[in-house]
Amino acid sequence: MSSQSTVTLTMAKAFNVQAEKVFEAWITPSLMKKWLFTMEMTNKVAKSEAKIGGEWEIVDHREGKDYRAIGEYRVLDAPNKIVKTFRMPQFSDTEDVITITIESTNSGSNMTFIQKIIVPHEENWTEEDIDKTCREYHDSTKAGWEMMFAGLKQLVETGNIQYPEF
Repeated sequence: MSSQSTVTLTMAKAFNVQAEKVFEAWITPSLMKKWLFTMEMTNKVAKSEAKIGGEWEIVDHREGKDYRAIGEYRVLDAPNKIVKTFRMPQFSDTEDVITITIESTNSGSNMTFIQKIIVPHEENWTEEDIDKTCREYHDSTKAGWEMMFAGLKQLVETGNIQYPEF
C-alpha cells in the first residue's frame, strides 16, 4: 500500500475586477501579506520572487508560534495562470501543487483554484483511516481557503479587508 494519498480540492470564486488585479494579489508581497494565510497584523514575512523557479514565502505569527508556508513558482502566465508548490516544513515534508486559473468575464473575472493535497499515511492505517484522514485534510484545507478568498475578494474589489473581531 502507498504511504500517501493525493486529494484534489477545487474551488471557484468570482471577482468584480479585472483578472490582472487578482493575479497581482497572488504574487505581490505587499498584497499577499494582507490576505494570504491569516491577516496583515499576524503575517510577519511576505516574500515573492515572481518568476519561473522563483520562491515565495509567508510567515504567520499566531499564539507565540510561527507558521511558515513556502513554495516555488512553476508557471506564471499573467494574468491567466499560476502554478506553484506549497509546503509547510514545520508540519511535514510533503509538497502540494496549487494551480490558479483566472478568466476574464464581462463583469470582472473568475478564479479556479486547484490544490493537489498530499496526505501522508501512518503505519498500520486501514482504508477507513485513510478515507477519514483524506476527508479531514480536504475539508480543513477548504475552510481555510474559503476564509482567505473572502479576504482576497475584499482586497481586490475595495482595497481593504474587514477583519473579524477577536
